[in-house]
Amino acid sequence: MIKNAVAYVTRKSLKSVIILLVILSMSTLSLISLSIKDATNKASEEAFGNVTNSFSIEINRQVNPGTPRGGGNVKGQDIKKISENENIHSYVKRINSVADLVDHDIIETQETLAYQSPERAKNFKRTVMLTGVNDSSKETKFVSGAYKLTEGQHLQDQDKNKVLMHKDLAEKNGLKVGDKIKVKSNLFDADNEKGANETVEAEIKGLFDGHNNAGVSVAQELYENTLITDISTAAKVYGNTEDTAVYQDATFFVKGDKNLDQVIKELGKLDINWREYNLVKSTSNYPALQQSISGIYSIANKLFAGSLIFAGAVVSLLLFLWMNARKKEIAVLLSLGISKTKIFGQFLIELMLISIPAFIGSYFLASCIGDNLGNNILNKVTGDIAKQTAKESSASQLGGGAEIDGFNKTLTSLDISILPKSMMYVILFMSLVLILSLIISSSGILKKSPKDLLIDNK
Repeated sequence: MIKNAVAYVTRKSLKSVIILLVILSMSTLSLISLSIKDATNKASEEAFGNVTNSFSIEINRQVNPGTPRGGGNVKGQDIKKISENENIHSYVKRINSVADLVDHDIIETQETLAYQSPERAKNFKRTVMLTGVNDSSKETKFVSGAYKLTEGQHLQDQDKNKVLMHKDLAEKNGLKVGDKIKVKSNLFDADNEKGANETVEAEIKGLFDGHNNAGVSVAQELYENTLITDISTAAKVYGNTEDTAVYQDATFFVKGDKNLDQVIKELGKLDINWREYNLVKSTSNYPALQQSISGIYSIANKLFAGSLIFAGAVVSLLLFLWMNARKKEIAVLLSLGISKTKIFGQFLIELMLISIPAFIGSYFLASCIGDNLGNNILNKVTGDIAKQTAKESSASQLGGGAEIDGFNKTLTSLDISILPKSMMYVILFMSLVLILSLIISSSGILKKSPKDLLIDNK
């Protein structure tokens, strides 16, 4: 049976090569599609970092307008209640405040100077934005990639009177890690409702980099004019403590073995005025990233399914034509007393002899073209998303701050490699398709008697 199968495959070399090429091309596309999904999984895990299983508490602006300046006003006691839940393993809370640099200058651009009124130039000449956090490594702007720590260390919960400064602002003022600066309450800031007039001395613990991707109208929106501080420093310039401060928002990280949706549902039972807040899964803050991931998944799934369907249809047609041309041969074999099972077994061996080299070839071919094809698909997906999110971000009034970078963040590249697991899946599914195609194409012929086959062959 094996000898006959080898003889037929080699004798009908053209037909064999055609089927081999079909299996090779479809197996290669299937393998690439699975590899794209694996690469996307890896890239998305890296992109989302530690926000994958987390959520944020934000104000519900439909009923809660926030601070006079339009910032968040999440209560510290509400953050504490959520953080004490047994399913929460850590959290980062954020205070947005405004203060003046003492004896140092901020960075201005032609655009910010053009929009600056004489009154604003007088009242906010040295004003910077403060973002107070208990853990800067988990702060949204660093997680999104808008900011990158270039020197020094991140702020930790136990830090007091510490800041991270933009490297360009530090360079302009001749400052470095370890130097101390002073920030003072700004009496003209709308959110300084207590009229606080505090001065805080803080040590520069690290420097970060990052630049606005969108235009800004005021100097305080420039990344260069933002200081990342500990909670105490950001609270004190408004005359508050950590306990009495008003928070912009907070992000909570759920234990890995817990279901995020279930945890959020459970937190709804806490004694909190939920009407004022929204609980938002942190991945929702990266709509473009989610869209790029789902878009690539969709294309990869369609490519995989399409490859199997196309391979099944084409191979079935080719095998049907192949079988139709072998009616006389099959009639002779049946007349010699060879069972239909053995004849089908020979056909199966013939298909195996063709498909095995095709599977091996698909591995090497996919390895050669997979990276280029995968990243071409990525560029097409992200290109379309970029056009869409550009309109959405403009309509969302995110301004030029770091939030817009999270909004527009997408996958930038895929590192595609052919995994043994993917190869096994392709061999398994493609083999099932080929066997099914063989059954479909041969069943009608094998049901007939030798006499009928000879008559049909005339």
